[in-house]
Amino acid sequence: MSLIITDECIACDACRDECPNTAIEEGDPIYIIEADLCTECVGSYDEPSCVEVCPVDCIILDVDNKESMDELQFKFENLPKEEN
Repeated sequence: MSLIITDECIACDACRDECPNTAIEEGDPIYIIEADLCTECVGSYDEPSCVEVCPVDCIILDVDNKESMDELQFKFENLPKEEN
């Protein structure tokens, strides 16, 4: 599953810089997680880093976008690579 940000978001910007896949964008009025880029930090961290830093606990699993650990790992391995 990818993650979603609920309406409780206070737009504090804590989560955006923590995302290793740049899946979090500023929205109006709350931040948004791009499901195609969110791997729940599989391939980068043991736990989703955005969830760890969110001061209001508004980042939850998206039950409408279920993915297995294998699918998340595959997505991570196939993310576009940043050019230096």
